[in-house]
Amino acid sequence: MSNLIIIPTYNEIENIENIIRKVFSLEESFSILIIDDGSPDGTAKKVKELQKEFSNTLFIEERKGKLGLGTAYILGFKWALKKDYQYIFEMDADFSHDPNDLSRLLIACKEKEGDVAIGSRYVKGVNIVNWPMSRLLMSYFASKYVKAITGMPIHDSTAGFKCYNRKVLEKINLDKIEFVGYAFQIEMKFTSWKYGFNIIEVPVIFTDRQEGNSKMSGGIFYEALFGVIKMKVKSYFKNWK
Repeated sequence: MSNLIIIPTYNEIENIENIIRKVFSLEESFSILIIDDGSPDGTAKKVKELQKEFSNTLFIEERKGKLGLGTAYILGFKWALKKDYQYIFEMDADFSHDPNDLSRLLIACKEKEGDVAIGSRYVKGVNIVNWPMSRLLMSYFASKYVKAITGMPIHDSTAGFKCYNRKVLEKINLDKIEFVGYAFQIEMKFTSWKYGFNIIEVPVIFTDRQEGNSKMSGGIFYEALFGVIKMKVKSYFKNWK
């Protein structure tokens, strides 16, 4: 199997079984790697119960404590590269990313020559459901800001619903990725773009979670806003060949 979905979790007991079963019900075949940060609500225990049913396609890596979204994905990327996975996905556990869109991201990479496919909320207007206006505006203008500072031709720079061809993750020095919050998403896109990889934005509808609590905070966006300047300046001193 060549498709792996990485799902970081912290206290997702209300969602985890449903998202796993939904992914495995899709026509396309996927494996799932859960990266759980010591969820006290039993998320990891539920995943391990489900492994008895999905023994060859469901995997889990457990960490002690909340170590950050970026480090979770880096762990997942390294895990995937040690295996024979060709396409590696990022996805949330809370159904804000529609599992039915996974096939569209995969098509963008497999059939449309994308090296990175982004599930974009802003490539065709604003496609977000159930967010408060303050959060929507913060996210939307953060992406506009990133585009202005970096020059990246990407409408949704903070998107966390993505598919990578493994060659992108092989090229990027994952140990040099600095950010751990949502600025991680910007840094990965920026690095992929600077290396000349083809990035395709696939329009999706983002729906805010129905179950569980959001991990979003204002500090996450401030990290992205101020970190992007540092990232841009440092890029002038790096060889991108």
